[in-house]
Amino acid sequence: MFVEHPQRVALHNEIHARPFGGVSSPARCSCIAFHAGEDLDDDVRDHFLSFCRRYSLTPPAADQKYYEAACDGFTVIWERHAEFTVYVFKRSAEFDDPFEDPVINLIPQDWLSATPGQLIVGLHIAVEKTGRNDEEISRLFDHNGLTGSRVLGGTAKVWTDFRLHGDGFGRILIRDQGMEQLQTGRLVQRLKEIEVYRMMALLAFPLAHCATPKVSEIDTRLSDITAEMASKTQTNDEETLSKLTDLAAQTEEMAASLNYRFSAARAYYRIVQARLLELREERVEGLQTITEFMERRLAPAMRTCQNIGDRLEVLSKRVARANNLLRTRVDILLEAQNRDLLASMDRRVKLQLRLQQTVEGLSVAAITYYAVGLLGYLFKALKDAGVPINDRMATGLAVPVVLAAIWISMRRIRKALHRADT
Repeated sequence: MFVEHPQRVALHNEIHARPFGGVSSPARCSCIAFHAGEDLDDDVRDHFLSFCRRYSLTPPAADQKYYEAACDGFTVIWERHAEFTVYVFKRSAEFDDPFEDPVINLIPQDWLSATPGQLIVGLHIAVEKTGRNDEEISRLFDHNGLTGSRVLGGTAKVWTDFRLHGDGFGRILIRDQGMEQLQTGRLVQRLKEIEVYRMMALLAFPLAHCATPKVSEIDTRLSDITAEMASKTQTNDEETLSKLTDLAAQTEEMAASLNYRFSAARAYYRIVQARLLELREERVEGLQTITEFMERRLAPAMRTCQNIGDRLEVLSKRVARANNLLRTRVDILLEAQNRDLLASMDRRVKLQLRLQQTVEGLSVAAITYYAVGLLGYLFKALKDAGVPINDRMATGLAVPVVLAAIWISMRRIRKALHRADT
C-alpha cells in the first residue's frame, strides 16, 4: 500500500534500544565501563559472546548494541557505545552490608581480566528498604564527606561520596521509600549513566590542562608578530609570513586533535545534566545534592575545556586575519615594485626609440652620401661622353632629391614592420 522508508522500522525501534528492566529491592548492582573505541568493536563483541557461551545464553544479534539476560543468580546487561562499553551485573537478594561481597564477585575473574579496553568506571549500587542511621551510612562510605538527596518525589533517598574505595569501585546507596520496580530500575540506570557520562566527559579535562600552556605560547607569539607588523620599522615580510604559516599549522593541528574530545565532552555533559534533572532532587538537611556537587566540580572542568576550545577558535581566526593582512601588504609592495619596473621599462623604450630615430637619421645621411657619390660618378661619365651637363651642379641638385627619396622609403619600411608586429 505504501512505499516504506528503508530505515523506518529501525528508527521506530531505536527508542526501545536500551531498556533497563525493573529492579526489585533489596538489590545490588556492579557496573563497570571500559573506554573502547570503534576499532575494538570486534574484540568487544567476541569477548561478550564468550560470556554468553559460558552461561549458555542466546547471543546478541550482529547489530545489537544492548543486551540483557538472566544468568545463574544474577542478571547481566551489556551496552555498546561508540567510545565505551558498559557491563552491569545486578542481583535481587537480601544483604546485611550493601557493599560487602558485591555481585561482580560472581563473575569469573579470567573473563573480567580479558575485557577489551581500559577501565574508566567501577561502581557498586545498593538498593535497600532498611532505614540506617547517619552513623551507619557514614561507615559504609568510610566516613567520607557525603552527597545525597531525596529523589523522584521523595520515593527514594540517595547517598554517595564520589570516591574510589579500597576495591577500586565507587559506591551509591539507595533507600527505597515506595518505588515501583520499574522506577527503581530507571533510578539505578540514571545514577549509573551520571557516573559513566561524568567520567567520559572528564576525559577532555587532562587534554585541556596540557593544552593551556601551548595555547598561551601561541597567543604570545602571535601578539609579538602582529606588533612587529604594526611597527614602522622595516620587517622581513617573507620571514614574518613563514612564522604566521607555522603558527597557523600548529593551531590547526592542536584544534584538530582536541576538537573531537571537546565535542564529545560537551555531549556527555549535556547527558549528565539531563539525568540530574530527571532525578528531581530535594535537599536533605546537612547534605550537598548531587546536582550541586556536579555544578561545583564537573562544571568548572567543562568550562575549562570550553574555554580552551574557544581560545583555539579565536586564535585560528586571528592567525588567518594576520596572514591576510600580511599578504595584502606584500601584494601592495609587489604592485608598487611592478609599477616602478614598468615605468623604468617605459623610460628604456623611449630612450631606445630616440636612439633608433638618431640611428635612422644617421643611416639616411650615410645612404644619401653614398648614393649621391654614385650619381656624381654617373654625371662625370655622361659629361666625358659628350653630354652637355654640369656634373657638379647635377650632383648638388641630386642631394635633396636622394635624401627625400631615402627618408620616405625608410619611413614606409618602418610602418610596414610596425603593422606586421601588431
